[in-house]
Amino acid sequence: MSFGRSLKVSVAGITLIHPVMNASGILGYLPEHADIMASWGVSSIVSKTFTREARKGYDPPIVIKLKCWSSLNAVGLSNPGVEGIENFVKSAKKYRLPVIVSVGGVKLSDFVDVAVVAEKVGSDAVELNLSCPHFEGGGIEIGRDPAAVFNVVREVASVVKIPVTAKLGLSDRLVDSSARALEAGAKALTLINTVRGMSIDVYSLKPLLSNIYGGLSGRSIHPVAVWAVYTVYRETSADIIGVGGVFTWEDAAELIAVGARAVQVGTAIIYRGPRVIQGIVRGLRSWLKKVGKVSIEELVGVAQKR
Repeated sequence: MSFGRSLKVSVAGITLIHPVMNASGILGYLPEHADIMASWGVSSIVSKTFTREARKGYDPPIVIKLKCWSSLNAVGLSNPGVEGIENFVKSAKKYRLPVIVSVGGVKLSDFVDVAVVAEKVGSDAVELNLSCPHFEGGGIEIGRDPAAVFNVVREVASVVKIPVTAKLGLSDRLVDSSARALEAGAKALTLINTVRGMSIDVYSLKPLLSNIYGGLSGRSIHPVAVWAVYTVYRETSADIIGVGGVFTWEDAAELIAVGARAVQVGTAIIYRGPRVIQGIVRGLRSWLKKVGKVSIEELVGVAQKR
């Protein structure tokens, strides 16, 4: 599939052939996962979150579909640990697309150690997962604390040369955490992560997820993501990757209009299949023509000026 120059965009100093990436979490820690994601037509391959030690994750059920084109998941960041990063990155690099490794941890040193390995094996950037709503100790607890965000980003940015992005979730201190991440050396922000939620089986009267609660994703959080990107961009003018309920090109266009330079797609792939990526890209190209713009970058944050 050929992509026009008009859709090229730069995020954190990385050039993308178009603004549509995959969100971390759908696939992305085995080499064959990289092959699958590249076939979707994404502009950058984003891994699932790697931690220093291998994690088994939670017992099933770990993902449930909801009626509102959304899902709840509590996977528990299952991954093979740092030993799995090299094979994944090598497989992804075959496609000559930027490769971004998602990094998680509980202790500050966890984030540093994983990021160092990611850089060593050829990752083009790291995305610090500072906001997983079902990962105790290393999830949203970090992201809602601006001082903790600053410390993690600063330490990682001080030991790697590749761009560091910070993935933050919804919190009452989102703007403060975003500003502190940028101050500490983050080159971009990924906004937002899933939102904590739960669902009950009204017959067994028990939670549907084995972990009781999990992360809500999909259409139901899209307006929240639009608000978050709008608010943070207005205050910081940062490079932002918008994520949350992107099912159509209009959803992607909303996020771009309020300040996102790129978007990530996750739950839509589960519901609509991988072709949704190329459909969004085609729609964005048509959008450019309809609004009379030459480059997608002309539309970044345009809604802020109205």
